Amino acid sequence: MYGLVNRAIEQLVVSIKGPDAWSHICQVAEWPDEGFVALQLYDDAVTYRLVGAVSQELDMPPDQVLRAFGEYWILYTAEQGYGEMLNSCGSNMRDFLRGMNHMHARIETTMRGVRTPNFDLKDLSEHDIELTYESEREGLAPMVEGLLTGLAKRFGQTVDVTQVSARSPGVPRDVFHIHIHH
Repeated sequence: MYGLVNRAIEQLVVSIKGPDAWSHICQVAEWPDEGFVALQLYDDAVTYRLVGAVSQELDMPPDQVLRAFGEYWILYTAEQGYGEMLNSCGSNMRDFLRGMNHMHARIETTMRGVRTPNFDLKDLSEHDIELTYESEREGLAPMVEGLLTGLAKRFGQTVDVTQVSARSPGVPRDVFHIHIHH
């Protein structure tokens, strides 16, 4: 994953428990506390170790950590100068979700070696969407749930997100039902 993800994890922890907690997390994750370069790629194992150490430090299950991080990620990236890119995807949640693959394609052209997920959107009704998330990375469905909740907040909306299908061996996709309240 690229460094911006790991920096966001750091900022989330610091905002909750302070810099000493982050230093301790780095020790547990066997990572030098020297920061991350935003556009540099890091081995996914680093991020997974950080999530595990955050889980221990905050006494939260990893899925809750990932959910909280997903929600935080939306706000963090906008604050880090990527708000314009986020805005280009759409002015409401449905349009944004439709534009995510396009946004990821632009990221792939600027960052060599980055492996982005794919999202497929199916409109079920005016208030309901089915979102298929496909990634070679395992275990990130809770983060997607958090991202969806964060996006809704970004657009002043409220959503219910339910995972209706989980990835399985040979099928690297998760399916979510999103109900947008109006």
